[in-house]
Amino acid sequence: MRDCRGCTWPITQLAVEASGHWYRDFEYARAKGQVWISVKILFNRSCCDTSCRGEGEMAVCVTSTERREAGRAAEMREQERERRARVKEQAPAREPVVQELAAAADQFLVKRGEGWTVIAGYPWFSDWGRDTMIALPGLTLATGRFEVARGILLALAESMDQGMLPNRFPDAGEAPEFNTVDATLWFVEAVRAYVAYTGDAAFVREHLWRKLVAMVEWHLRGTRYGIRMDADGLLACGEASVQLTWMDAKIGDWVVTPRAGKPVEIQALWHNALCVMRDLSRQFGEDERALFLGQLAARARSSFGELFWNESAGGLYDVVNGTERDGARPNQIFAVSLHHALLEGERARRVVEVVQRELWTPKGLRTLARGDARYRARYGGGVWERDSAYHQGTVWPWLMGPFVTAYVKVNGGSAEAREAARGWVRAFSQALREECLGQVSEVADGDAPQAWGGSVAQAWSVAELLRCWVEDLREDCGRETS
Repeated sequence: MRDCRGCTWPITQLAVEASGHWYRDFEYARAKGQVWISVKILFNRSCCDTSCRGEGEMAVCVTSTERREAGRAAEMREQERERRARVKEQAPAREPVVQELAAAADQFLVKRGEGWTVIAGYPWFSDWGRDTMIALPGLTLATGRFEVARGILLALAESMDQGMLPNRFPDAGEAPEFNTVDATLWFVEAVRAYVAYTGDAAFVREHLWRKLVAMVEWHLRGTRYGIRMDADGLLACGEASVQLTWMDAKIGDWVVTPRAGKPVEIQALWHNALCVMRDLSRQFGEDERALFLGQLAARARSSFGELFWNESAGGLYDVVNGTERDGARPNQIFAVSLHHALLEGERARRVVEVVQRELWTPKGLRTLARGDARYRARYGGGVWERDSAYHQGTVWPWLMGPFVTAYVKVNGGSAEAREAARGWVRAFSQALREECLGQVSEVADGDAPQAWGGSVAQAWSVAELLRCWVEDLREDCGRETS
């Protein structure tokens, strides 16, 4: 849209040239040094030309994927401005940054056929199982869009196969990709959150329960990619050449962050899922199932403390694979932040302290401590450079959400802790103005000045900031979602 009200001439003509043009060797100045995207061949579909010759006139140009009546351009512009204003007005708090985040969240919720889905990020992501489940509470529940949440949960449940959700929803004619161990476990947490926000356990009982029960059974006896409950009650997963967790960078045959075995956040999610299923079983009158699931959760909890605690570091190992142990990463925060936490008391406090000391930044958590020999300070360059740094020090804003939850929890929900955390979320007001206007990027550099990188708008970056504000930082937090 072009607003010419400040011009000194009235508009005499508005010409649209419909024939497109190809522009070859188009260079993005910001992308220099990142050879794979710095030079592109671009197609310009049409050109719009207007002349202004008087004060007080306005020209409005609307582009749309659907046919629109050109004469309604100004009206449609005003309708969209009013719609966006309503989204902000309906935000879960009057806090300015929360209103901005609510407006940002709205842009990730899109229609797929007759239902709703979540676009993981712009400009190049589509809808992904893991991203959808992590982002769902912040995008839909924290913002009061419960009907949308129901639709997404129902669609995801219908896509489940062998107890797993697809990691990627394919286009027509393509086979689903089930290469994820955590998407299904995040689905269970999203179901728990849905019931906590809405009280609508009847929806879960009628539409989701059969799938949830099957999910547990498949994980107990074993499903794809070696995903199975081990004798110690913890969840093992993985094959040498496949990345099943969110730390999924792979370059050719090189798995940059190998996490086969027992990743720490998978154990936290598995324990949380067992506890959620135990509680729902009780609510649905299935006492025998509830007793069995409670016993499994207790076994997992006991084994976890023995296997994962690293006393010398004052935190948790990231992955346990036989006798191998990988050092500290931000994933340990989920053992404290999830609703049914694996850690409480002193050990929980120490985990939060080590994560804050080694990994916290104003833009999120680093994926590796700066003292580690593998640490990469910058996310940039070509494919190899970027992917090798993706989880080796690069900061992820979405991890600020679970960190805030864990920080407030170990500090007893004190006013001081909550006010400190509010300051961290408020600081993202600057992020909303630095890259894609009104959005939060996918990643940032590990070292100052922490340039933004990756996709310019990421669903879980926005969603987790919203979720933690509503559940942990709002003045009345805990009343609706406890």
